[in-house]
Amino acid sequence: MSSDTSTRPGNIVILTGAGISKESGLDTFRCADGIWSRVNLEDVATPEGFARDPELVHAFYNARREKLSDPAVQPNAAHAALARLEAEWPAEVLLVTQNIDDLHERAGSREIIHMHGELNKVRCQACEHLVVWPDALSLEHTCAGCGRKGTLRPHVVWFGEMPLEMERIYDALSQCSLFVSIGTSGQVYPAAGFVSHVRMYTRARTVELNLEPSTGATLFEEAFYGPASGVVPAFVERLLAGRS
Repeated sequence: MSSDTSTRPGNIVILTGAGISKESGLDTFRCADGIWSRVNLEDVATPEGFARDPELVHAFYNARREKLSDPAVQPNAAHAALARLEAEWPAEVLLVTQNIDDLHERAGSREIIHMHGELNKVRCQACEHLVVWPDALSLEHTCAGCGRKGTLRPHVVWFGEMPLEMERIYDALSQCSLFVSIGTSGQVYPAAGFVSHVRMYTRARTVELNLEPSTGATLFEEAFYGPASGVVPAFVERLLAGRS
């Protein structure tokens, strides 16, 4: 598909990572002071860790839910710009996020795939019943689907588990004319491989918007660096005006 959006606007796929939510007050994972510098990921973000100590895992995600519900944590200008792009772009815009927060939804985005799950949902390990759950979770809670106690877990993709909706994501990547990566480290697969997939199979335009170059920065044709609340709205403005 042609990458010339000035002559024929095509579909856009946007990948977002923790960097887009940092300015909203949420911690990133892999920077020097990120979450994984303070917590052992094997303890709180693996199926094995949950099996060993589910109370520890529940406490970790309960704290994150509480943080997300803080009135001070709100969508920033980058989230708002992507919602505007979806609303005004004449073709399809799919937002694929590695983030488990709901800031994209709060900003107004609708076509979203949470490939790593959602913090404000839980599911049952016994029957797979999925439910919105913004409150604290413990082993004392009962699944509304099967009635079992202590079987609920965060609806979050842990290390060693398969990200969600991968078939739909790769279908969209194979049909896009523009792929934009925002606020990602470029270290976590399969998301880190999306740009290579696009370059190999679609020859779509590829753009990185980030605070600093990611691990895979050289794979992108274009890059703009700076805080997400600045570079993302500027890029969207140029795109909608036909200047980018």
